[in-house]
Amino acid sequence: MKKNVSICGLLVNEKSHQAPEVQQVLSKYGSLILLRSGIPYSNCDRGLINITMMATEEELENFKADLRKIDGVKVESLTLIDDAEELNVCGCEA
Repeated sequence: MKKNVSICGLLVNEKSHQAPEVQQVLSKYGSLILLRSGIPYSNCDRGLINITMMATEEELENFKADLRKIDGVKVESLTLIDDAEELNVCGCEA
């Protein structure tokens, strides 16, 4: 099944309350995540998380749906590469 490379941006409001649920979702999809970085805004109780992942369209949509079930979490995504096999054009193994 074709996997895409996508970037997801998460805004977590009420971070002190929502962080455990967000972490559960990130752990659930951990095998798909290539990179995770975050910026805490502790004095505003918010956080920004950037996720780069290699996933099928269905996996990406399930990931976003699970995050959107959490109050105060907003998620948007952008697909950079429609077929991750394009990354292997040099003949190197991934």
